[in-house]
Amino acid sequence: NPGLIHRCMEAWFNLAEAVCAAHQQHLTFDELFFAEDICYNVSSLISPDMMREFLFPYYTQLISNIKARQPDKEHMHIQIDTDGYAECVIDIYREIGMDAMSPFEVASGCDVVRVGEKYPDLVISGGMDKRVLARGRDAIDRMVDRIMPPMRRRGGYLPTSDHGVPEEVPFEDYIYFRQRLLEYAK
Repeated sequence: NPGLIHRCMEAWFNLAEAVCAAHQQHLTFDELFFAEDICYNVSSLISPDMMREFLFPYYTQLISNIKARQPDKEHMHIQIDTDGYAECVIDIYREIGMDAMSPFEVASGCDVVRVGEKYPDLVISGGMDKRVLARGRDAIDRMVDRIMPPMRRRGGYLPTSDHGVPEEVPFEDYIYFRQRLLEYAK
C-alpha cells in the first residue's frame, strides 16, 4: 500500500519539520542525524528505488528547510546511522547529501578501513567490533592497531564501538580500549 507509506512519511515529516523549526529558533544545527537502521546483515531492508520513492522526498525537503532557516550558511553534516551491512547504501544516501555515517557493524561485514579508502571524504564513526572488547587486551590491541593507523592518516574518523558495549566486557578492559585509542590522538 504505497499510499499508506507516503501518509506515514508525511506525518513523520510534519513532526520532524515542526520540531526542527522550533529548535532552530534558538540554535544552529551542525548535524542532522537520521537513525535509520535500514540495513540488515547482508543488504538494505528496502531497495534503492523504494528509498528514493518513499524516504528521499521527505528527507530532502526537511534538509532543504533546515538549511534555509540556518542563520549562517556553515556546513551542516547529514549523518545516517544504520545497523547491518551499511556499505551497500553509502552511494544511495550520498544522493541526499549524506557525508557522515555510523556505526559500521563489524559482525555484518563492515570494515571502516575499506570504507575509508573508498570514500575519503566520508566522516566515519564506529567500526570497532564490540565483540572483540570481550576477548581481552591482546584482541583489543590487534583490532586497534589494525584500524587506527590508516584511519588516523585518513582523518575524519571517530573511533567508537560499533554498538553498545556488551555487559561481558570488563570495565577495566573497556578503559584499556579507550586508553589505546588515546595513544593515536597524540
